[in-house]
Amino acid sequence: MMMMNRQATYRVLLADELAPAGVEILESSDRLQLDARTDIDPAELQSVIGEYDAVIVRSRTHLTADILKHADSLKVIGRAGVGVDNIDVESATRKGVIVLNAPGGNVISVAEHTLALILALVRKIPQADASVRRGEWKRGRFKGVELYGKTLGLAGAGRIGSEVAKRARSFGMRVEAYDPYLSRGRAEQVGIELVTLPDLLEGADFVSVHTPLTDETRGMIGAKELGLMKPNAYLINAARGGVVDEGALYETLKAGRLAGAALDVFEKEPITGDNPLLELDNVVVVPHLGAATREAQASVAVEICEAVRDALLSSEFRTAVNVPELAVERYADIAPVLNLANRMGRLLCGLARGSFRSLEVRYGGAHEQALRAVAAGAVQGLLCDIVEAPLTLVNALHLASDRGVGVTRAWLGSSAAGEQVELRLRTAEDSFTVAGVLLAENHPRITRIGEYHLEIQPSGTILVMRNRDVPGVIGKVGNILGDAGVNIAEYHQARLEVGGEALAAIAVDGSVERAVVDRLAALDEVSSVWQISLPDTHTASSIAAADARAVESARQPH
Repeated sequence: MMMMNRQATYRVLLADELAPAGVEILESSDRLQLDARTDIDPAELQSVIGEYDAVIVRSRTHLTADILKHADSLKVIGRAGVGVDNIDVESATRKGVIVLNAPGGNVISVAEHTLALILALVRKIPQADASVRRGEWKRGRFKGVELYGKTLGLAGAGRIGSEVAKRARSFGMRVEAYDPYLSRGRAEQVGIELVTLPDLLEGADFVSVHTPLTDETRGMIGAKELGLMKPNAYLINAARGGVVDEGALYETLKAGRLAGAALDVFEKEPITGDNPLLELDNVVVVPHLGAATREAQASVAVEICEAVRDALLSSEFRTAVNVPELAVERYADIAPVLNLANRMGRLLCGLARGSFRSLEVRYGGAHEQALRAVAAGAVQGLLCDIVEAPLTLVNALHLASDRGVGVTRAWLGSSAAGEQVELRLRTAEDSFTVAGVLLAENHPRITRIGEYHLEIQPSGTILVMRNRDVPGVIGKVGNILGDAGVNIAEYHQARLEVGGEALAAIAVDGSVERAVVDRLAALDEVSSVWQISLPDTHTASSIAAADARAVESARQPH
């Protein structure tokens, strides 16, 4: 695997305006060359993006599939904000490019903005302000609604939703939420009652949207959902345009089946004067101001610039949106088990005969959330000498799917014996299994190949040999390797029955010449020999393209 060069210099393109506090972080590193081209247009971006290792954008610049197609050197995309709907994450993922966002920088500002929208909506502040400016004093037209005692329903209760909940409770509101990814324990911590989406819509006086825009959430609040809301309820969206069906919202408001709506975001931005929602008096609209505070802009800039810097220089990608998810650990913490899975995948690749059909990844460890990452590490190792495209943790599972290799995952729970990984590969000709474990102080060991139980360190060059369990085999093997000047580091042999077939795993220093491997294979007691190279890797830290020629293993036994 090609690692990030610890001494290399990386080119970073700043495509949109960013607060100076963030820019200073990039400029302060002598290993980052920053090009600020904040007025760059799509055609120019497409022509130059191939020159850069990283690009940072806000909402103005769109990184489409056509643009990313030319990003041959790109390793990192940084989005100064939470939403990444202006980035073709799928295309970036398939190219092995990590997409980072800044999920924490604008949390407080958006949460405060949400409460501001609610208050402006129910107290009719925009309308009252406009009336006074026209010289009117018609207090009776602007009778409002108290928040005290009302129910706020959150569609999404992540960082921002949770902060909104805290502030809503200070108004004396009851808070419910629909969020399939929020644990009940966390919900109780922030005073939220978890409910289904239909129950939330039917019971809430205010529904506030706080979900990202994904294929699953696009149009999540449509005509059917709006029809469930009470006629005197209000809808607030300060998350992403597209989550709410604007056409359905217009029809619902115009028909009087909803009291009002406050919108900070829209399906297409900027909106134009012919947007029918602008005709309605019971709608408050503002131009995507959720993060538009001095504090949020500085915080987001610092967060994304630190993230891009750390990804390039230290290979940490804690805010990546397209890396196998981990809710409880940073990748540096699980690097040992990822490296174990990667090397086991390489071992399987060296042993296998026939085209790959499916891989089952079984992982035993304290955190089930690490399973997907472990599977990606295993696939990365399995395919690294087969796939010519850049191969990283980001796109490994996608590339496996593209090649028709089905990947299934199973979590085995935690064990006092340490973290365990088992890989089961099916090919067009056979099936192969390897198992490994992390011992004390994260020492990796291969503990089983097929049905044979043994123990060997998965690094360097390993000779895997099938032979008959008869006296003298180990001596003959040792003599051949010794005559060739090959030093044996470890020799482990396992058998299923006395005198039957045995399997040996022999760790040697350096590589073994093909002629020497042929001599081993020619022994009467030996049926097959594989030489497999397992170079030291740092899977969790590798965000550069993998070298497709990194593994020099013999795919066919001798």
